[in-house]
Amino acid sequence: MIRVEDLTVSLGGTHVLDDVSMAVDDGEFVGLVGPNGAGKTTLLRCLSGVLSPDDGVVTVDGDAVGSLGAREASRRIAVVPQDTQLAFDFSVRDVVAMGRTPHRGRFDRASSEDHDVVDRAMDRTEVAQFAEKAITAVSGGERQRVVLARALAQEAPVLLLDEPTASLDVNHQVRTLDLVADLVEDGRTAVAAIHDLSLAARYCDRLVLLADGGVVAAGPPERVLERATVADAFDADAAVVDDPVTGTPAVTPLSAPAWSLDAHVHVVGTGAQAGRVVTTLAAAGGTVTAGPVPEGDAVATAASGVDADAVTVPAFQGVDDETARAVGDLAGPAAVAVAAGTVPAAALHALPDSMPTYATRDATLPDAVDPGDRVALEDVPGLVADGVRGNATADEGVPRSLSFGPEDPPVDRRDVSDPRTTDD
Repeated sequence: MIRVEDLTVSLGGTHVLDDVSMAVDDGEFVGLVGPNGAGKTTLLRCLSGVLSPDDGVVTVDGDAVGSLGAREASRRIAVVPQDTQLAFDFSVRDVVAMGRTPHRGRFDRASSEDHDVVDRAMDRTEVAQFAEKAITAVSGGERQRVVLARALAQEAPVLLLDEPTASLDVNHQVRTLDLVADLVEDGRTAVAAIHDLSLAARYCDRLVLLADGGVVAAGPPERVLERATVADAFDADAAVVDDPVTGTPAVTPLSAPAWSLDAHVHVVGTGAQAGRVVTTLAAAGGTVTAGPVPEGDAVATAASGVDADAVTVPAFQGVDDETARAVGDLAGPAAVAVAAGTVPAAALHALPDSMPTYATRDATLPDAVDPGDRVALEDVPGLVADGVRGNATADEGVPRSLSFGPEDPPVDRRDVSDPRTTDD
């Protein structure tokens, strides 16, 4: 339905798009994602024919967009722009009815079919209740839905949307994208610039990731939203996991820590607190491994999201000798183990005997374990790079979930009963 070949656009002497090519199949929902200034809006303007490229061509249903007259282009392409400000006090109904203009002659009056199409468009976008209000009297989010209704009234086979959820609350974000997905299911083709990567992954058949004026990646969301690709495009670290509700990739940006890590750390424990330790250590630049943890635990999910290796076991199975050997192989090269979250005795016993193990302040350890006097993170050998060692204190650079008590020995694991060797 849409083909873009070797598109190059300069605005104000600056290259915005450089040799961009892409294709959108009939009945497909494609999301344009990327950092601010990547060229998403410019690409949409070229697709609609509003902006002529310096080089390259855009075709819609086989015809070059630049060769279409305004009326014919509007019959094929409906646009929901990012800027929905309207200068005149038209009623909401009148604004939606403007979508019928391409289907009428200059002096033709609206037909009963036109009125029916407008009513259906307002009903689908939930704006019928304020149809007689002036467009200048509705909120920004309501105006966004009115403009979407106008685009629906055009009944064009192609729908272009520029940040369609930007002004909407969470409820209407989902409803709007549900509506677009329904329209695609009915046979329309949609291309939308979407800033929320998780929403884009949830609703779009394919994503096109733009950065620095070019296409960085294109394909199914799970292939485009890989951690390394997201980091390169957005210049920011992020955890990418499969959302347990939607089953699609969910992207969570990670805060840049005020300290750095140049060491291999093995995390032992379960639950959300331990999962946050995994992501924080990874964001600091360290090599992180984890386990043993139950499949589906927050630690396993966090490890997957930051590309960290983890030994997992089926829930409620416990740790057998084979699992213990796998943990030993994975944790063996680590400089230190960090116990966090809820720490089962069997997980501690799976660690190599010689490995120093320290517990975070909020770790829940087995009853038989003497946590001892827990040491400051900056005193753990090799854990913090020399250049920031003086700044990485429990009160400053280190998140509380990773801070340790002052000047104490590691956890004493010697008196913990090994579940694999006792009947208790």
